[in-house]
Amino acid sequence: MAGETRRTIFAQPDWLRSVPTDRRLPTDATIVHTGCGTSFHAAQTGGFAVQALEATLRPPYADILVCVSHEGATPLTMEAERAFGGDVWLVTGNPESELAELVDEVVVCTPELERSWCHTASYTCAVAALEALHGEEIDHLPAAVEQALTQRVDPFEESRVIVAGAGRDWPTAQEAALKLREGAWVDASAYETEQLLHGYLAAVDETVRAYVLEGEGRAAERAADAATALETLGCRVELVPTEHPVVDIVRFQLLTLAVAEARGIDPDPIRRAPGSPWAEAAGEPYPG
Repeated sequence: MAGETRRTIFAQPDWLRSVPTDRRLPTDATIVHTGCGTSFHAAQTGGFAVQALEATLRPPYADILVCVSHEGATPLTMEAERAFGGDVWLVTGNPESELAELVDEVVVCTPELERSWCHTASYTCAVAALEALHGEEIDHLPAAVEQALTQRVDPFEESRVIVAGAGRDWPTAQEAALKLREGAWVDASAYETEQLLHGYLAAVDETVRAYVLEGEGRAAERAADAATALETLGCRVELVPTEHPVVDIVRFQLLTLAVAEARGIDPDPIRRAPGSPWAEAAGEPYPG
C-alpha cells in the first residue's frame, strides 16, 4: 500500500534539486496565478491567485497569468487560459500537454509525472518553481525537506480534523487538509486562522483533532489564541511551528501516510478504484 505516494514523498529532495532556477517573471508585470486543487494551493504561494473556475468566470486584470497544472490537462485551467487576455506561463510536469501547446512560456518543474493521484512532490516542486520565477533563492529547500522527512509522525484516531493557518501558511493548511482527505479519507477541513475564531468554533468539540500552523508576528499571536480556544473545547491541539511552505507540508504528507497505513488505506488512487462510487462521482477512475 501507498507504494507510489511513499516513493514520491521521499523522492522530494531529489526532485527539488531539478527545479529550474534560470527563469524569471518580468518584475514590472502584474501577475496572477491560477490552478485547481493541489495546483491552486501551490498557485497561492506565488502571490495573488484566483481559482481556475473563478478566473474563467471573471478573467483577472493582469499582464501575465501563471497556470499551475501538473499533467497540463486540467479542463478548467485550460478554460482560464483561453479566457485570459494577456501572456500565459505554465508551471507543469508535462511539457507535451495540451495546455503546454496553448501558453507562451512553459516551466517544467518535475523530472517525471506523479503516478499516485495523492500528489505530493508535484506540489512542493511547483511551489519552489514559483518562488524561483519570482526571483527567490530555493537552493536550501532540498536539504530542508530531507531533514523534515526524518521527523516522526504518529497517526491519530479522530475522524474529524481541522488545520488552521494564515498568511504564508494558509496554502499549507489547505493542502494539508486535502492530503488527509484524499490519502486517508479523513474529514479534514482547512480554516484561515481568524475565520476559525469567528463562528466556526460552534461545530467544534472534543471529537476534533486540530493542527494550528504558527506563523510569525500577528499571525502567531492569533494562532496561539486559536490553539487556546480549541483546547478549551476539549480538542487535542498541536501548534505547529512553520518555516517555509515547501518544508511545512512534509509533516502532513507523512501524517497522511501514517493515518492511511494505520487504517489499511491505499492513498494512491484517492479512493477512485475502477467501479467505485468515487470514481463514478469524479468521472475518472484511477488507472494504476
